[in-house]
Amino acid sequence: MNDLIKRKLDILPDQPGCYLMKDRQGTIIYVGKAKILKNRVRSYFTGTHEGKTQRLVGEIEDFEYIVTSSNIEALILELNLIKLHDPKYNVMLTDDKTYPYLKITNEKHPRLITTRKVKKDKAKYFGPYPNAYAASETKKLLDRLYPLRKCVQLPSKVCLYYHMGQCLAPCVKEINGQVYQEMIEDMTKFLNGGVEAVKKELEVKMLAAAENLEFERAKEFRDQIAHIDTVMQKQKIVSSDTTNRDVFGYAVEKGWMCVQVFFVRQGKLIERDVSVFPIYQDAEEEFLTFVGRFYEKPEHIKPKEIFIPQAIDAAILTELLELKVLTPKRGQKRELVELATKNAEIAVAAKFQLIERQEERTIGACEALGEAIGISTPLRIEAFDNSHMHGTDAVSAMVVFIDGKPAKKEYRKYKTRTAAKHDDYGAMQEVIRRRYSRVLKEGLPLPDLVLIDGGKGQMEVAREVLEDELGLVIPIAGLAKDDKHNTSQLLFGDPPEVIALKRTSDGFYLLQRIQDEVHRFAITFLRQQHEKHAIQSVLDHIEGVGPKRKQQLLKHFGSVKKIREASELALQEAGIPANLASQIYSYFQQESLSKE
Repeated sequence: MNDLIKRKLDILPDQPGCYLMKDRQGTIIYVGKAKILKNRVRSYFTGTHEGKTQRLVGEIEDFEYIVTSSNIEALILELNLIKLHDPKYNVMLTDDKTYPYLKITNEKHPRLITTRKVKKDKAKYFGPYPNAYAASETKKLLDRLYPLRKCVQLPSKVCLYYHMGQCLAPCVKEINGQVYQEMIEDMTKFLNGGVEAVKKELEVKMLAAAENLEFERAKEFRDQIAHIDTVMQKQKIVSSDTTNRDVFGYAVEKGWMCVQVFFVRQGKLIERDVSVFPIYQDAEEEFLTFVGRFYEKPEHIKPKEIFIPQAIDAAILTELLELKVLTPKRGQKRELVELATKNAEIAVAAKFQLIERQEERTIGACEALGEAIGISTPLRIEAFDNSHMHGTDAVSAMVVFIDGKPAKKEYRKYKTRTAAKHDDYGAMQEVIRRRYSRVLKEGLPLPDLVLIDGGKGQMEVAREVLEDELGLVIPIAGLAKDDKHNTSQLLFGDPPEVIALKRTSDGFYLLQRIQDEVHRFAITFLRQQHEKHAIQSVLDHIEGVGPKRKQQLLKHFGSVKKIREASELALQEAGIPANLASQIYSYFQQESLSKE
């Protein structure tokens, strides 16, 4: 705890509000809320903490706070600040889980489709469904009941769906908008739990058809009723009513929280969402933040109501989310919350060992690396590598690892501009200068460690740019390889010396990953550039093939080799006019003959 933090702790107010923790670069790394700011913020700097909180506190060099007039204001402000600053220690709802939904499009002639993307396009969305099969089966059922159009673009004549009674043929008929409106209302009622009402309507129609001796028509209604039963009975009933609701449960172990969300639709449990993440404040506060952010994701459609455990203040979430939030105290509804909670307890216990080991191999590896070379834990590492093809197409690449894991959105590629051919030192100087000049200009975060794929010479030219030209003092390490091109040594210091690291250690494993990744990224970029130049040089000799045609060919075939092997027909299928396709084909045929 530095003097600045000590002075600020003494004047903290005993009111609700939010606090923003900052690292040594002034970057906001965590945002929290508190009923009493004085107690909560002080708790970070007193007593002992779990490893994760200890790491967070170890990075804090300053903090700010904002006083609010109530707890709900603090929660709303916290959610907005997290969205604004995206602090690295806050719960990140960035999982790749996507669920299928049914969508009634907002068009003149609406369609019923399945989708995994929920957009703000005034369409109606229903779900989520447990898998694509369940969504597809429900869609097939509704297609038989409600004849909305199926074609993306209206054709010039009626299609098979019209003859099957599953489309009204708006392509050739004028359909009254009221007809669509009634169908959409019925479908909405069905998808929101009105299955029994739809079945009763079909039964009435079936009996009427039978009395009129329309037995084929009666059989169709009977089959539709049977299909409804088949589709709907595949899902387990967990509630006696048909209200759409989400049921939340959570469990905490050793500084980690697991939240399980059951999606209950039409009285059936159709899907669940599982999230496991580290926490840095009281479990109840973390849970409130999680639920508050849960519905920011468009695919998480707000239901009619949600259930939460009794320990949570439902009034705050009711006001925040503008929907009914309940804490069931008895019966089937309470059992649902207990079931979600029990599943969370099982999940966090099962995953904890795996999570703990992963932390050892990521942040733990960063800590070991920093300790080995005598610097603060390098949580942000930027690594560089140069590559060229026999002196041509020289490129450089940078990869970024944060907390021991690749941050691929921050990777960068560089075409060498000023360095001479075969001048690896000049190329390294150029890319380091370009990277950190931009970092300074745009106020981007500085790395805790710069890794150079190379030896002492490469390290020295990087140091000259960083320290002598730009005035930056950033630790620089070099990665040397053995004869088999495997990571062999870590170099550090001035002059550089070999740092002893066990090859079986997590720190050495992290270095291998980084070196392999930056090399892979550089080689991939080099091949792309070489391929691009190769196709330019080859196709430049063919009259009628300009830049757009070159790009078109490469995009379609993927490589010069495949263009050479393509037939005239294949070239035409790639969008090349027949005359030009014949010229390209003839050129490569002649080229092949001349090499024989």
